[in-house]
Amino acid sequence: MSAIKRHGRGRSGGQALVEFSLAILVFIVLLMGVFDLGRGIYMYNGVAQAARELARSTSVHPGVVLGQSNETQGVLGVQQGLIPSLGTPMFQCVDIAGNAVAHDPCRSGDFVRVTITARYDPVSLLGFIGPITLSSSASLEIPRS
Repeated sequence: MSAIKRHGRGRSGGQALVEFSLAILVFIVLLMGVFDLGRGIYMYNGVAQAARELARSTSVHPGVVLGQSNETQGVLGVQQGLIPSLGTPMFQCVDIAGNAVAHDPCRSGDFVRVTITARYDPVSLLGFIGPITLSSSASLEIPRS
């Protein structure tokens, strides 16, 4: 009696092991890609939220130098704790059309535009394209006093 009939298998154990190892590699690569995509979306959302929070804080507390108030720096510290690769924000005083205003400091009725970036390094196969720079901008009006 042959070994195949005794064990009731249609395949040998080695063949199943090779097929499993090939299938698990494809599954792991797909799983890593999904993980990387989710992490990238999380980081992009974090960068957009940081821009909105900084614009809100800066419009309420513009400071002598735009963006240098204690409240804005506190918000920046919190956001950098959430998104570690968050860069230095750029603050700009603009009008309603988005054009930079000539007077300094910003006055009530002007808009504060905050632009911020973060570096995203994928860990899966997307890493071959190199780091990706995520950027977001938000504008908010300085309240009239």
